[in-house]
Order: sequence, then structure tokens, then C-alpha cells
Amino acid sequence: MEVLYGLHPVEEAIRSGARALDHVSVARDRRDEKLDRLIELCRSAGIRVTHESRDTLTKLARTDMHQGVLAMVRERKFLAIEDLMAPEKDGHRFFLALDGVEDPHNLGALLRTAEGAGVDGVILPERRSAPITATVAKTSAGASEHVKVARVTNLVRSLEQLKQKNVWVLGLDERGTPDYTDFDFKTDCVLVLGREGAGLHDLVKKTCDHLLRIPMAGKVSSLNVSVAGAIVMYEAMRQRRESAAPPPAPMPPKKRKGLGS
Repeated sequence: MEVLYGLHPVEEAIRSGARALDHVSVARDRRDEKLDRLIELCRSAGIRVTHESRDTLTKLARTDMHQGVLAMVRERKFLAIEDLMAPEKDGHRFFLALDGVEDPHNLGALLRTAEGAGVDGVILPERRSAPITATVAKTSAGASEHVKVARVTNLVRSLEQLKQKNVWVLGLDERGTPDYTDFDFKTDCVLVLGREGAGLHDLVKKTCDHLLRIPMAGKVSSLNVSVAGAIVMYEAMRQRRESAAPPPAPMPPKKRKGLGS
């Protein structure tokens, strides 16, 4: 069993149904509408609710950032690359791969953005990567419970597998070209983000079909990885939504008034 804490992570774990919950514990001294709704959600889902002291919840969560809500959940089962490609989908696929993101807050922020931007799956290496912990779930506001995540032993080999399936591999690099806004995301592709501060590993960079850059107008040369990832993911979503939207209906011609009317 794993510990999950925070109102939104626990609520989203129940809603997603991806993992079985043993029980949910809430602080005895917390009374508000949000907590009442969570307790009602637990009852509807047949999940046992216990009332504990805040000190007990803090000991179980190993932090006082639990907001008076904690759940015991089954360990997450990760997918394989084949699982991400298996479901049929109308339109093009868009994946996110992380090459050595080790800060749990960055990982949580990226998973939250990936879920919001409609990413079809996230690829994480088993080594040199932050695990999906309760801190990641809390930072993602529960989005980590909805995102499909594949854990792979060799990221380069997995990217090569995607290339064999006609998926373009796009690295984000401050020295890359073209700008991310100049790339056509209306195709099957995977966006690869590198380590905090150091960027992509050399072998991963060589595996990429294109290296995109975010133009910088200030004196710093790059952005935080979670911010940079969010910018590109939402540009990809914008392009895809525009291509999928029906063309606007033509405006009716205006009636012209003649002279003297």
C-alpha cells in the first residue's frame, strides 16, 4: 500500500478508479463543504472512511501538508510502450518523455500540464527519474491519477520503438532549431524534456528527429523544465484544436444602401 495525501489527489484517485483504495482517513477537527463532498464520494464508491487526529495523519504522511485528508492506495501499475500505442485513437498521438527529471515538484507540475493538454501518455525512465510519490500527486493536484505513465528501462530504446511506429521524436534544447512555434505538431510525436539545468543526455539528443527551441528575449538562456514543457504542450494542443475545428461559417453579405436612401 502507498500513502496519498491532500484533498485533490485523494478525490482524483477515487474518481479515476485506476487504483483500489483501502480506506480514507480525515482529520477529526476539519469540517467544511469540500471535506463533506469527499466523504460522500467515498460512501458512493464504497470506500471506508476513518477519523483520525492531525498528528496521526502527519505521522502517516510524513508531512503536515496533508490538508487533513489521507488515503491508503494500492501501488501504481506502470504501463509499457506497447500499452501507450495500443488503444485506437482518432487523430494524431502526442506523448511526453522525461529524460532525467528528478525534482518531484517539476514532475508533478509536468503531469498536471500533460493531463490538461490532453497528452496521450508520459514515458519515464526507471533510473535517473523522480518516482511518482505522494509529493508528486499533491503537486499535480491529483492529475497524476489520470495520466497514463509508462516506466521504461532504456529511454533511447523506447524512443526508437516509437520511431518505428512513425512517431516523430522532438527534443527541447536551447540551442535547437526551429523555434517550437514553427513546428507542425499535427502529426504523431513525442516531446522529450531533459534534466533540470543539464538538459538532454547526448545519446537522447542524437535520437531526436528535431531539436526545438523556445526563443528567449531576456538575459537568461532557458526556462524551468516544467514551464518550458507547459509552453510547448499547449502550443501542440492549440495547433491540433485549430486543425480539428470546422471552418467558420461565411458571414452573410452586408446590404449596401444606395445613394439617397
